[in-house]
Amino acid sequence: MKKADIGLIGLAVMGENLVLNMESKGFTVAVYNRSVDKVDKFIAGRGAGKNFIGCHSIAEMCQNLERPRKVMMLVKAGSPVDDFIEQIIPHLEAGDIIIDGGNSHFPDTIRRTKYVESKGLLFIGTGVSGGEEGALLGPSMMPGGSPAAWPAVKTIFQAVAAKVGGEPCCDWVGENGAGHFVKMVHNGIEYGDMQIICEAYQIMKELLGMTADEMHDTFAEWNKGDLDSYLVEITRDILGFKDEKGEPPVEKILDTAGQKGTGKWTGVSALDLGIPLTLIGESVFARCLSAQKDLRVKASKVLHGPEKKFTGDRKQFLSDLKDALFGAKIISYAQGYDLMGEAAKEYKWKLNNGGIALMWRGGCIIRSVFLGKIKEAFENNPGLEHLLLDEYFNQTITKAQEGWRKVVATAFTQGIPIPCLATALTYFDGFRSERLPANLLQAQRDYFGAHTYERLDKPRGEFFHTNWTGRGGDTSSSTYTV
Repeated sequence: MKKADIGLIGLAVMGENLVLNMESKGFTVAVYNRSVDKVDKFIAGRGAGKNFIGCHSIAEMCQNLERPRKVMMLVKAGSPVDDFIEQIIPHLEAGDIIIDGGNSHFPDTIRRTKYVESKGLLFIGTGVSGGEEGALLGPSMMPGGSPAAWPAVKTIFQAVAAKVGGEPCCDWVGENGAGHFVKMVHNGIEYGDMQIICEAYQIMKELLGMTADEMHDTFAEWNKGDLDSYLVEITRDILGFKDEKGEPPVEKILDTAGQKGTGKWTGVSALDLGIPLTLIGESVFARCLSAQKDLRVKASKVLHGPEKKFTGDRKQFLSDLKDALFGAKIISYAQGYDLMGEAAKEYKWKLNNGGIALMWRGGCIIRSVFLGKIKEAFENNPGLEHLLLDEYFNQTITKAQEGWRKVVATAFTQGIPIPCLATALTYFDGFRSERLPANLLQAQRDYFGAHTYERLDKPRGEFFHTNWTGRGGDTSSSTYTV
């Protein structure tokens, strides 16, 4: 009997669809699930008559794999991954490969790569994006880990990945946790994109009084231009969907958002690395605020804002709203790339920024035509320090700011919460400011804690302290950066 090209553990939604994708590309796949009845059900159902080997144990699965053995896990992040690694290792030989395709936190992947390599094996941590449909028809895949493992899985991964212009949305990202870090940032940008779209929806609904059909038409129109993307596309479809009563079900959904932690991880990483990831951070907090439903209901009874009333040119305002959405989207990606750049320095990864944009152009949740411009920006200038310094993005965001400012000002005066549209504009204004008021902040720190400061008329790295009260003396605190 022919042995399998790869084995997969975890026949939940993503795992089942990904192995069907692999098999459709000509690969034989050995499948195993902790609840083995799922294996039998799959082999008798969607996998019937196809090139699958159903296995009832990890040992059986490993025995049915071609060398080097490639064992991929699509299981819940955290301890289940570690548990399965321990179960897999005894059945492998030197040079065999363990692959974690779940949403693992990148520090865990760094640790696991080192541990698995210490056993003479190879490890890959790969982000897999695109949901159920992407797994089946072509996901975006972001592999990192042991570089020696890439040639052995490249053919399989690139065959099943989404294609844009014939190019697979999958390439090697970097060592140890690089793949899962890039997937984490992808998910953080996803959080931000979803939130700014939701803020545009709330403005349309509460301020402009638009119906679901009118909003559907607007998002459909936006999806034909610069905002053409998966998330705008599905927003269009959601707003156009009718239930059995002919009503939009979106308006019957409870307004409390869930999250699995990748957005929070992105924000925490930004804090650790000192990168102002303001839009993604606010998108996480927006979900947290939505979860305080009962408290918000109570607050709505006693806290009152302005009466919402729009008196301007509705068509022009929708054009401004489109600019606001596009401007904020640029900021989201610019901040995400800023974070990846700093992480690359910290962890000594050689990230291909243009290649990452290509990986995100198809198959994943944040796929959009917009990513082609990011790829071009880094192709034109591989050493680009920040996306907003690229000519296209510089000109585009400058052009968008007039309408963007009108939207933010109007939302503020009308009492409509727009945490991400607003913080993105604030970041833009801060980033383009040659001088910020941090000089006063440094004076305050020196006043109460003798934390010292640098001077404009002296070289960087030379620190000074002022005895502001006349009672503090000349002793200063040590200088450090958290």
